[in-house]
Amino acid sequence: MSDSLVIIPTFNEKENIEKIIRFVFSLKKDFHVLVVEDNSPDGTADIVRRVMKDFPGRLFMEERTGKLGLGTAYLHGFKWGLAKGYEYIFEMDADFSHNPEDLLRLYDACAVQGADVAVGSRYIRGVNVVNWPMGRILMSYYASAYVRLITRMKVRDTTAGFVCYRRKVLEAINLDRIRFIGYAFQIEMKYTAWKLGFRIFEVPIIFTDRTEGQSKMSSGIFKEAVLGVISLRCQNIHKIHCK
Repeated sequence: MSDSLVIIPTFNEKENIEKIIRFVFSLKKDFHVLVVEDNSPDGTADIVRRVMKDFPGRLFMEERTGKLGLGTAYLHGFKWGLAKGYEYIFEMDADFSHNPEDLLRLYDACAVQGADVAVGSRYIRGVNVVNWPMGRILMSYYASAYVRLITRMKVRDTTAGFVCYRRKVLEAINLDRIRFIGYAFQIEMKYTAWKLGFRIFEVPIIFTDRTEGQSKMSSGIFKEAVLGVISLRCQNIHKIHCK
């Protein structure tokens, strides 16, 4: 039984999903993978089912009824992972924007260096983003700066989606009260962990935009992040998010 679960949400990722699963399983550490599949019309689930035959007891899939949002996919995965007893639970994209080799560094930050949450950070050492247009880089960078200003949270990459949580963090958060589903979900999870006193380490990574498949980014997701931050700052975090 591995102590580490990597959650990979999918919607129309037929070009990437098999390759990223096999990459994770090639690493020197034994990770398990949970694909949270949102009824992709392109056959992503069929590919995962085929690959599961090669990795029994290591690769799992939870199929949902439709595209229900990134945040709800991770929440589904968190609850699944907690029920199965994993100590370290990871978020990772399916499209290779996150290098699977960096899973080892996030794991080390939590298991060896003492972090409760390890964030794969694009901005802890300048700007480490490849293949994004300048406008999107600036939007993401200044969005994180805006979040820090409003929340006073000392995390430079607040919207990062490459994260390792120790079990105790997810157990302490009332996952049923997490409200946001897009970029703001990533902010809300980090902010809640920070307000509860958990140690957040940022691990520098290089983020590379997808080369295959279609981006799921939209203006609505970004708007949710910008407007949602103010409500996070105003709410009583202990009443809303603690168990």
